[in-house]
Amino acid sequence: MPPFEHAIAATRGARDYQEDTAAFMSDGSEPVAMSSEGPGFDRGGFAVLADGMGGHAGGALASKTVCENFLEFVASAKGDVGERLITGLGAANAAVASKISENPLLAGMGSTLIGAAFGPAGVEWVSVGDSPLFLFRRGEMALLNEDHSLAPELDRMVAEGKLTAAEARHDPRRHMLRSAVTGEEIDLLDVSQQPLKLEPGDYVVLASDGIATLETGEIARVIQGYAKDGASAVAKAIIRAIEALREPYQDNATVLVVRAVG
Repeated sequence: MPPFEHAIAATRGARDYQEDTAAFMSDGSEPVAMSSEGPGFDRGGFAVLADGMGGHAGGALASKTVCENFLEFVASAKGDVGERLITGLGAANAAVASKISENPLLAGMGSTLIGAAFGPAGVEWVSVGDSPLFLFRRGEMALLNEDHSLAPELDRMVAEGKLTAAEARHDPRRHMLRSAVTGEEIDLLDVSQQPLKLEPGDYVVLASDGIATLETGEIARVIQGYAKDGASAVAKAIIRAIEALREPYQDNATVLVVRAVG
């Protein structure tokens, strides 16, 4: 199995604060703090990305708490990779509950979570919320995880002729979450059933939902254009493409890009 190259890039968008957190931890080592610098190379490890909610302070604290606790517990947990990912998610959720218990003013804060494990067998993941996990392979993009927002329901209404595509895309309910890491029982979660084998040249992208400003096909074109330059070039190019659109209500956007190196 080839080594993995990883990099992170982010933009605050139209907001004056950042509620996203992302990190990569080599298996058995310390986590790499969120940074747009890179790249790093590892034989394997754990990637995590969280998109916080609950206002400036609450959202940032929630995403940081989720990422730190997920990585801490997934690194020390026993069992197979899938069990370790679930353990990390449970620890992250408990940590959010603890923060809210210590300070009731934080009630309502929470976060999405994508946790992914990279190793000889490929990639495995657990996710809660609407942060997408993409696979780019030979020019094609695939969404690997489930979307726990109302977006899939609105798209279903389009298919049934109850809404137009434009109405669904701009519906204010589109980004309302049906499940999140809030310290309470998690209603929906997505877990890979088996490792997804990766090929040299594959890119796996963990992202906050701010990436939705770009059409999936445009993300694929950006990755294709910078694929030979590596993970750091791809991560920065995706963020530049988002910023270039100058969306007046652009949400925070963060990408954690992992490349299987040939």
